[in-house]
This record gives sequence, C-alpha cells and structure tokens, in this order.
Amino acid sequence: MELSPPRQWEWLGLMPIAAGLYWLLAHGGGDWWIWAVWPGALLLASGVALLLMPGDDRVLGVMGGGAVLGILATPLAWIVADLEAAFYGMVMSAASLLVAGRIGLQRQPRHAGVPPPDMSVAMDFKAGLDEALLGYFVCTATVPSGAHAERMCEESIRLEALMRERGWVTDPASLHPAPPPPDETYVERARTFGIDYEVLRFDSGFVPPMILPGADRWLGYEANRSCHVRLLRHPGPPRPWLLCLHGYRMGVPWLDLSLFSPGWLHHRLGLNLIQPVLPLHGPRREGLRSGDQFLDGDLLDLLFAEMQTLWDVRRTLAWLRTQEASPRIGVFGVSLGGYNAALLAGYEQGLDFVVAGIPVTDFAAALWRFLPPTHLRYFTSRGLDQDRYSRLLSAVSPLARPPLIGSSRLHIFAATGDRLVPPSHALALARHWQVGVSWYQGSHLSVRHERVPHAVLRQAVAGAGWMVE
Repeated sequence: MELSPPRQWEWLGLMPIAAGLYWLLAHGGGDWWIWAVWPGALLLASGVALLLMPGDDRVLGVMGGGAVLGILATPLAWIVADLEAAFYGMVMSAASLLVAGRIGLQRQPRHAGVPPPDMSVAMDFKAGLDEALLGYFVCTATVPSGAHAERMCEESIRLEALMRERGWVTDPASLHPAPPPPDETYVERARTFGIDYEVLRFDSGFVPPMILPGADRWLGYEANRSCHVRLLRHPGPPRPWLLCLHGYRMGVPWLDLSLFSPGWLHHRLGLNLIQPVLPLHGPRREGLRSGDQFLDGDLLDLLFAEMQTLWDVRRTLAWLRTQEASPRIGVFGVSLGGYNAALLAGYEQGLDFVVAGIPVTDFAAALWRFLPPTHLRYFTSRGLDQDRYSRLLSAVSPLARPPLIGSSRLHIFAATGDRLVPPSHALALARHWQVGVSWYQGSHLSVRHERVPHAVLRQAVAGAGWMVE
C-alpha cells in the first residue's frame, strides 16, 4: 500500500470557503437564507477544516454534501433571488464537489494490482458524489453515546468471551444452522413505476442464541420478524433464478429495481429475479429510514443483523427449492449485498455462480474510519477497539470460510475511485477466493452506469451454461 505525502495546508480548501461565503452573503432576505444557510454553512465549515486541518475523511463528506445541497438549491435560489445569484451559487457548489472528489482520490491509498484512478473531471465528479453520500451517512448516523456507549462496551467483552467459549470464532458454521423453508407464505401482486412483480412474505423464524448479550433487544424489532421478497418470474418452463442482494439503506422497490434493472435482467437476459429485502430495510425497518440500526446505532447489532441476513437469504432459497426441482440459482450482490453474496458463498451449496460487486469485506475497518475521535478514544479505553470488534464480526465474515463453489464460478468487480468501499476490500476477497478483480474507472455510486458490472454478470451467466432467451 502506498500513500500520498501529507500536506500542512490544503489550498484547494479555498474553493468551498468561497462558495460557502457566497451562499451566505450573496443576497439578503429571509427567503434567500432559508435555502442558502445549509449549503453555505456546510461548505464554509468543511472548507476551513480542509484548509487548516487536512486529513480527516469526514470533512470531505460534509463538503460533498454541502455542494450537492447547493446544486439542488439553485432553482429555489433563482425563484427567491435572481438568475445571476443562483447561477454563481451553482457553479461554485459544483466546483466544490469536484474539489471533494479530487482530494478524496489523491488521498486514497494505492495498492498493487489496482489500476490508479483516472485524474479527470469526470472521475472527480463521480468521487465527489461518493463523498456526498458518505457525508449523509456520517452526519445522520446514530453513534452510541453516554450510558448506551458504556453498556455496549461492557457487552462487547462478554460477547467475545461467550463466542470463544462456544467455539463460534474458530468454527462460525456452528453459529449458522441451515434454516427450514417457511411453513406459511403469502404472495401478493405489486407495481412500481410500471414494473409488475410479486411480493412473497413469510415469518423469518430467526432467533439468535439467547445467551448472547443484546439478543433480547434484537428480537424486540417486531417489523424485522417478517421477510419480504420480490419476485419477477416468467410464465412457462422453469428458468434460471438470479438472487439479487441490495445495498445499505436500499430495500425499497424503486431503488432496488433501479439497481437490478428488470428491463435488462428479466426481459433482455430472460432471467427470473428474486430480491430479498435485508433485515431492518424497507418494510422491515425499525427507524425512520431504511437501514437504521444496521450499521449505525448499537455496533453489536451488526452481528445479529448479519446472522439474520444469512438465515433469511438461505430460508428464501429453501422456499425456492420447494417450488422447483433443482432450480438453477446465481447470486448477484452489490455493496452491502456484495458482502452478503460473498458470505453466502461459504454456506450455501448448489449455487451456479456468485458475483460480488463493490463488496465491503471488513466492517470493523469501514466503521472505525468514520467514528468521531472522542468515541474512538472512549471505546478503546473501555476495551472495544477495532481488533476486538473485528473478532466479534469474524463469525459473520465472508473471509472466515472458504467458498463452496469453484473459483471459476466466483466473480468480483470493484471501482478504482470508490470512496465508500476502498479497493482494499475487494482485494481481500479476491485473495480469499483466489480470483482476480474486474476494475472499472468509476466510483461506488456510478456502478449503475458502468460497463464492467454488466460484462462480469454476462460472463458469470455464460460460464454457468445458462441458456436464456
């Protein structure tokens, strides 16, 4: 791994400072301030922090978020002010977005075997959008504090001791029994943006070992007890099934169907699609937003979330196998879905292929990267450091067990300029699977518009010998 030399001053921070001041001072009146204060404050604060205190990855997320808010506020600024004021606000916001993307790319460690990201305006824009999404995730995340943080740290020590005592750290398969198919199911028709599909519902039936600290709290998430699975299937003879695993904070139809395009996968490739909603997402959510409590909130909940994800996905496949004799099944996961596709490969036999797209593989490293320094110091002082958290999650790590299918059926693609899931995650999975990575010049959010993911999936379909119309 190679890092760029550090800088004492980051002079590109002058751009968001100027943009922030412009939004705050360019026009008077309360109507302007309603729309200008948010991009103005975020850009000014992040610009000053970048100029004087470079190196904190959270700053670029705040900058990207402020820049996107400035671009989105442009039409409203035009209405309450004038075209000139709105235009310059938009231009300076867009320039700040490019600054966030460029600095993020410059800071990104270089790894052997990973093509360097293109240093172009287009790549700066893609990386800037990644930074904006990171800013949203980081600034709106619930971080355990006060008595909650104290309890969590105490539970982490007890949890690790129990997992070692039961052998779940060295033998994670013993923690994940194969689920039976559901006894009762309900299927109803639905339609979103002109796309017709079915929704399969059944009880999850997942119950974690009750000796684990926090297990009773997890079972208190009532909406999470029911599984929701979208189905798009062709009439007539059986066809191959593509299991599609969505990303973090997705799980709602319009997002999932835009990522796993029915026009391409269902109609053009002729595949049946099966799309489980992951725990705590979509109709299974427990907070205001899809995905609340999965990666934010109590850090120990992530263990239960991944245990139930593996259970629910395998239970979904058990149901499918009661509907067809020896169905052909391939797996396609993106981001958090890539993690769970890789995890599934170590537990589920009979899969035709697994495609892990822009996969996260180390949640401990991913979350520790963005936790506030005060929380990190407190967690470490109370025994919950990154190493212990990594050991706690080893029982649900895709790197803990070898895949149950051959390497020719395993595929990985990743982005050279990914600011949410750095290339090191895909490299770790590639070493574990002993396969290569197909890289594309883009970012996390640009995955929908890149050619490489389509090519990799086509390669997986062809390698499995699927004859589709």
